[in-house]
Amino acid sequence: MTTKINLPDMHPVSGFKLGTACAGIKVADRKDVVIMSFPAAASVAGVFTQNAFCAAPVHIAKAHLQEGQVQYFVTNTGNANAGTGEQGMADALKTCEQLANMAGTGQNSILPFSTGVIGETLPVNKIIKALPDALNDLSEQGWQDAAQGILTTDTCTKGASTQVSIAGELVTITGISKGSGMIRPDMATMLAYVATDAGIEEKLLQKMLKYGADHSFNRITVDGDTSTNDSCMLVATGESMAPRIADEDHSDYQTLLSAVTEVLEQLAKAIVLDGEGATKLINIKVKAGKTEQECQDVAYTIAHSPLVKTAFFASDPNWGRILAAVGRSGINDFDINALEIYLDDVCLVRQGGRADDYTEERGQTIMDQDEITVTVDLQRGQAETQIWTCDLSYDYVKINAEYRT
Repeated sequence: MTTKINLPDMHPVSGFKLGTACAGIKVADRKDVVIMSFPAAASVAGVFTQNAFCAAPVHIAKAHLQEGQVQYFVTNTGNANAGTGEQGMADALKTCEQLANMAGTGQNSILPFSTGVIGETLPVNKIIKALPDALNDLSEQGWQDAAQGILTTDTCTKGASTQVSIAGELVTITGISKGSGMIRPDMATMLAYVATDAGIEEKLLQKMLKYGADHSFNRITVDGDTSTNDSCMLVATGESMAPRIADEDHSDYQTLLSAVTEVLEQLAKAIVLDGEGATKLINIKVKAGKTEQECQDVAYTIAHSPLVKTAFFASDPNWGRILAAVGRSGINDFDINALEIYLDDVCLVRQGGRADDYTEERGQTIMDQDEITVTVDLQRGQAETQIWTCDLSYDYVKINAEYRT
């Protein structure tokens, strides 16, 4: 599979370094091990999968994050180290131990991450052999190689970077992510790493990440499957000249929160655009519901319908599939005559049936686009939500049918 390198300008983050190496875990001479390093004084936040079968590295990363001053992330691709029992835990810990010895730090300062095939033993010796090369490669300029090094079935690298002014000082936020299939995050995404040189208290950084993930990665779905390895990390090195943010009342907290959330949203949308076999980005908005949960139920029912998704792939304005999905979304006391459904600005459904001014030609014009917005107006309250998904193509079946071959 050819991987496109399509990163924007990736502003380096002072104090955050990335190094990449080839371990040959699944494919010879492929970049598949990435180390990230940062100062011990940095603040570190993380959100992780809620899948009950979460991978061994997720268990260890969560524990180490609570135990000490984290200084390193180590990521391998080609093997998820999930569904591997006690051996998987031992292998992940051995990776941490060996990297700690090489870096001259404590084992609990290392967070491990893995992605790839579930249920196969981690080739830990290959990973350990590659660690010195990755350490020697550490650089604040290492974002591009790292973006490649964390990929699995992705067809392109995914990155986002921005700079904002805080108290007259320039602050950078830069991040990379990976994910293409098994995407309906239940906290974050497959893997994502974001760093900023802002200074912010760790508990506040965790709150910022939770908010940002809830409004980005937790609003995307490719296929409705939540990975065993989902992890999203946010590091604040504190090496900018901007004053440290100690509480939410700080005048610049919202500035940083908005910038971090925007980077996370860009990374999340990039995952949807690279959904396995995807050809379209679908933005689903549900508004005027009684509760946000009700709006989400409607949105995800549409997004997970194979009939809706295949219609989008075929550019077929079969609005009845969307209508049927809304109807089975579980809304109580649903007044179907009040409902309105739109493709972009074209009304499909009004007063319980096809809108009087709708024509197949108008619907076809919208369906031929690469990016489409579906809006469902429930007209029963003030709540609303927005999620992003993609179409379902022949290639999705082919990619996943051949995943282990």
